[in-house]
Amino acid sequence: MLQAIKERAQGWVAWAIVILISIPFALWGIQSYLGVGSEPVVAKVGGNKITERQLDRNVQRTRMQLRERMGAAYDPDLFDTTEMRRQVRERMIRDAVLLDASYDMGLRVSDEAVRAAILTEPAFQSDGVFDKATYERVLRLQGLTPAAYEEQLRQSLLGTQLSRAVTASAFTTDAQLAAATRLLRQRRDIAYLTLPSAGFMPDAPPSEEAIRAYYEANPEQFETPERVRLTYILLDAESLGAGEVSEADLRAAYEQRIDDFTTPERRGIRHILLTVPTDADDAQAEAVKARAAELKAELEAGADFADVAAEHSEDPASADQGGDLGMVARGIMDPAFEQAAFALQPGVVSEPVRSRFGYHLIEVTEIAGGEPEPFEAVREQLARDLGRGDAEAAYFEIAEQLANLTYESPDSLIPAAETLDLEIQTSDWIERSGGEGILARPKVTGAAFSEDVLVRGNNSELIEPDPDRMQAIVLRVDEHEPAALRPLAEVRDEIVEALAAEQAAAAALAEAESLAERLRGGADFAELAAAVEAGEETAPGEPADASTDATAADPAAEVQSGLEEPGLVSRNQADVPPKVLELAFSAPRPAEDAASYAVGQQANGDALVVAVRGVQDGTTEDLAPAAREAERRLLTSIGGEHGFEQVLDDLVARADIELRELAGETP
Repeated sequence: MLQAIKERAQGWVAWAIVILISIPFALWGIQSYLGVGSEPVVAKVGGNKITERQLDRNVQRTRMQLRERMGAAYDPDLFDTTEMRRQVRERMIRDAVLLDASYDMGLRVSDEAVRAAILTEPAFQSDGVFDKATYERVLRLQGLTPAAYEEQLRQSLLGTQLSRAVTASAFTTDAQLAAATRLLRQRRDIAYLTLPSAGFMPDAPPSEEAIRAYYEANPEQFETPERVRLTYILLDAESLGAGEVSEADLRAAYEQRIDDFTTPERRGIRHILLTVPTDADDAQAEAVKARAAELKAELEAGADFADVAAEHSEDPASADQGGDLGMVARGIMDPAFEQAAFALQPGVVSEPVRSRFGYHLIEVTEIAGGEPEPFEAVREQLARDLGRGDAEAAYFEIAEQLANLTYESPDSLIPAAETLDLEIQTSDWIERSGGEGILARPKVTGAAFSEDVLVRGNNSELIEPDPDRMQAIVLRVDEHEPAALRPLAEVRDEIVEALAAEQAAAAALAEAESLAERLRGGADFAELAAAVEAGEETAPGEPADASTDATAADPAAEVQSGLEEPGLVSRNQADVPPKVLELAFSAPRPAEDAASYAVGQQANGDALVVAVRGVQDGTTEDLAPAAREAERRLLTSIGGEHGFEQVLDDLVARADIELRELAGETP
């Protein structure tokens, strides 16, 4: 058969078949080579694509930022959602639109601007100065090359140009300032009544059905917290030690740093100044110089310097002190004056010295400093500094190796520990709230409960929890206990207490609403409050003695209740409960010779009835000029940011954006 196929596969027909078969193979191969179609796209903005990989990277970065910001309160389940991915994609789209618009407007970022931003970034500095080794180390720990980081920085700086241009164009009119001041500095005359929920506790216990329903509806309240045991490698520069420093190295370091051990030279100086007018010609200047020479001759003949200065010096600040300028260090005086003064021997009067003020006769009365401390006095300090430098150098080198080794063997810390001769330590049980020492740091606990470490079982990345200390840690989860629901029998008393508190809070709020209705109907607030305090007012639907007995059973409730009259209060009054202020400033403006009322509840269940009896608007005239301008700047800043958001919203609305379905998203 094969022979038959071979005999027939001749001529143009055979070649046509070969070509038709070759075309799809060739195209498929080119596509694979170019990577076309290999990256799923989640959005297209104009000609730019946002890939699934880019989105994943930004989502992960967002999670890390949230974890560092929230610390122990961070719950990955709340942020591992399609909604979060949608929000991150929306932010990436807005960034892409902003970059496109900036390019279209001709905005650019120069290499000098990028370089300046890098040089001034504190994370890349050592002792306040840019350090290239630190720069490369920080980028390496973040998985970035300098070229990639500089391109990211360039785009970030480009995106801020349009933002700065829009926000800088904002302004606040006098009318806007007056309106804002009227509201923000408004004061209200208030009184309020507290109805403690403790006075409305029910007599009958809740039913078993209610207890079980509460248990099933609120399982998160009755969980034992999730916890982990960790194994970790801790690297600390202080524990690395410095080793011995040779005498030769100490001597060499002393010579290199001799300026650090030298107290700057200061000189006691006095002078006689004869001024030269700024518009003086050469002849006038020479005449002044000749007068100075005559005075020098008098001094050399025995005249007292202080007397001559008091009589002839034209420096009003020092003439009365005999020309004395006090102790002077370098870098303070006029350069020509300073050069001459620091070249003089004590007790010698200089030749006339020309400065931008005129001609001086200078005498040095005293010299202090200028000599380095002896080697023996600073020997111990040099040894500590050299040792610390060696320890820091070793720390950076080992930290880099530790990061690489734990990344290359993500399922174990043993290879890194054996290679670097480091100890693997084990923690006690740690909850999301953290452990002790370095294990209490939010970065550490966040990494321990991260998806990569907790779920996938990988080593963490190298973490430096404290920016002020050279300390790094790599960890992995050794044991994990998920959160578990405690049995109903164990938490039954807690539920009974919670249900009773709920019923009491609801009853207190209902009573507050009832009292507010009576106040709006014309009842007197003081009389009504007195009746409540005496136990004469009851919760709706309850017998009078029920409320009275409950209140009497809780003396604290009586103490907490009663009418409070703070009078005029501002929005941020420190001595008034925040909830009272919230209700007071959300209540309607009262009519003339009347009051408006608001009802609410504090977090502890206590109900509130707030009366607003008058309103006093704020005015700009009440503000000092400096406060008025500060207020204007704040409003301008807020308005500028709002204006930029509107500009960006418009750019996004007009952009050519194509969205693709996200994984897990409902079409």
